Amino acid sequence: MRPPSRLAGRLSAQSLLFAIGEGTFMTGSAVFFTQIVGLSAAEVGLGLTIAGIAAFLAAWPMGKLVDRFGPKRMWVVGAAGQAAMFGVWPLITGFHEYVAMAVGMEVIGALGNAAFGAYTIDALPPEERVKSRAYMYSALNLGFTLGSLLGGVALAFHSNDVLHALPWFTAAVFLVNATAISRLPRARHDNRTPVERKAKVPGPGPMRNPGWLLTSFFTGVFWTNQVLLNVVIPLWLVEQTDAPRVLLAFLFGTNTVMCIFLPMAAARGVSGVSTALRAVRLSSTFLVISCLITLATHDTVGWITIALVWLGHVTVTGAELYLSAATWTFEAELMDPRQRGAYQGAAEMSSTLGKVWAPAVFTFLAMNWGAAGWLVIAGIIVVATIAIHPSTRMARRFLQTHVPADVLAEARASGSDQEKDVPTALPSLVGTDQSVTDHTPDPVR
Repeated sequence: MRPPSRLAGRLSAQSLLFAIGEGTFMTGSAVFFTQIVGLSAAEVGLGLTIAGIAAFLAAWPMGKLVDRFGPKRMWVVGAAGQAAMFGVWPLITGFHEYVAMAVGMEVIGALGNAAFGAYTIDALPPEERVKSRAYMYSALNLGFTLGSLLGGVALAFHSNDVLHALPWFTAAVFLVNATAISRLPRARHDNRTPVERKAKVPGPGPMRNPGWLLTSFFTGVFWTNQVLLNVVIPLWLVEQTDAPRVLLAFLFGTNTVMCIFLPMAAARGVSGVSTALRAVRLSSTFLVISCLITLATHDTVGWITIALVWLGHVTVTGAELYLSAATWTFEAELMDPRQRGAYQGAAEMSSTLGKVWAPAVFTFLAMNWGAAGWLVIAGIIVVATIAIHPSTRMARRFLQTHVPADVLAEARASGSDQEKDVPTALPSLVGTDQSVTDHTPDPVR
């Protein structure tokens, strides 16, 4: 329950803020866009698709900006920019304005995601990175839970005036978030001189590192566990089993509780590429077991079905937790320390290609092929698990070939030099700039 360090506590407070603001708006976003902005469901979906494409194309350029100007500075810009965009949402009245805003929001979000990832790796001591990211992941999930509750309360009023204020609430939270980020200690790459920032890093970038791109792609394939969690298993429950629909609430509640309380446990012992690969194998094992359990529920009845569907959801969550720990380790160990922003952007592009196809393919396989479809889904995960082992070796050889040994050694030995004291309780949300010193998904930020 205590953060690994004071910096981890402050970063977790930031994750909590971010998720409260995002979760509150997202809970009521469908109603906001249709009732306040006046869009159709098809227009909302089309706008989100266009925005997603824009984010995909912007990921690598935004990462290069992070390397040029420093992760903390760009993180503040991203948070403040998103706050400004949320503040403008209530003024949108048509589809074209909505698309422009959605694209702008996603591009700024790509900048913030790359900066967050680069900052957390740059600032946290190597021995604390995975534990700290796990603690931050817990805070992120807690924040999304609180945000969803706030959004639900707003919807319960059945008032357009309350819905109209949702984006402004999120904008205010994001402004506080930007302030909190601005008061964090500088990461090492924030302290470069203007001349150093303009100097080109010698050697090839991430787009010429096939090992990194493949590792990111396979990581994206593993993150299709979220498609099973949020789309395929719920559809399977409703259409292919006799389980009551109310069970869905318990499934998502179980996932939320596990993702708040268990990330630190799943991350224990994950400290290098070899242990990260072990975590990947554990994650894939959980996912394959989930497929086998879920396919069996087609022929079960009553409480047996309920128990098996719930167990299948629990195992998918286990896959998520172990995969998170592995992903954080790959980011810390397989990036060129001089180009972390660009590597974050390249990883976002490659991992997107690894998972963007999954909603359509997995839904088709499960709902149309039945048991055979679930076995194919499990087979896809097994193939990716086998393939990621040589891809990580390729990525490591690339770094050894193109990055000076002293640069790699320094990156593995150093973190922030400002905040390495004993753990403390979670700080205030804004925090103070004391002389003590990164997702989700996100994953995931």
